[in-house]
Amino acid sequence: MPERLTHLSLFSGIGGIDLAAEWAGFETVGQCEFADYPTKVLEKHWPHVPRWRDIRDVTTVSFMERTGYTAPTLVSAGFPCQPHSVVGKRRSSDDERDLWPELRRVLGELRPRWFLGENVRGLLSSESGRFFGGILRDLAGLGYRVGWCLYGANRVGAVHQRERVFVVAYAPGGHGDGVDPEQENGCPALDPSPLELWRDNTLHLLHDLERGFAHPSDGVHRNDDGLPQRVDNLTALGNAVVPWQAYPILRMIAFMEGQ
Repeated sequence: MPERLTHLSLFSGIGGIDLAAEWAGFETVGQCEFADYPTKVLEKHWPHVPRWRDIRDVTTVSFMERTGYTAPTLVSAGFPCQPHSVVGKRRSSDDERDLWPELRRVLGELRPRWFLGENVRGLLSSESGRFFGGILRDLAGLGYRVGWCLYGANRVGAVHQRERVFVVAYAPGGHGDGVDPEQENGCPALDPSPLELWRDNTLHLLHDLERGFAHPSDGVHRNDDGLPQRVDNLTALGNAVVPWQAYPILRMIAFMEGQ
């Protein structure tokens, strides 16, 4: 019997990635969100999921105590985008809202097999490029092989563009277990299986979504954003991840896990 796919959601917002993860076959076993309004949304839709309000409190011990698991299959994180957004000052690691070091710590402690990170297009800009390179090096240093992609919500049926960078990291041989001996100059060695297979199949599914040929088994429509009908907090809505945007990636990860 295939292993249960478990998901820890960090910087959860109002649960866009969490919803897509459920569509793909994952069980969300923990969430972490600092802001009050998104937390209320999470409490309504995931009332029985353990929750943290501060990523600094997410540790190996607290994760095991609250979930009963030693490590999740997947950690997702829409880590704060303000340090990299084109509408901000783009101070990257000099911005006090940069919480990548804490996210890196959690990945190093819990050692999930997969990591899915999400951020704005500005993460790839020249101003933030050095920071993005540091993220890739950090993940490689933790023993992950890393890939990334950029596409808009309009690719999956939304009426707005909302381009997002998705970073996908995979720990070969199971949960992350330190630096891969095949790495050279801090970069992960090429691994056509499963990372390139994930990339190729994600693109195929993305094309199917564009053509209207693919949908989750529960019948949710492509234009369903998964939000309550009345969302009066525009900040939460503006920061949210369109679930259909993350779904192709998560579905392919589930596929790679044999489900």
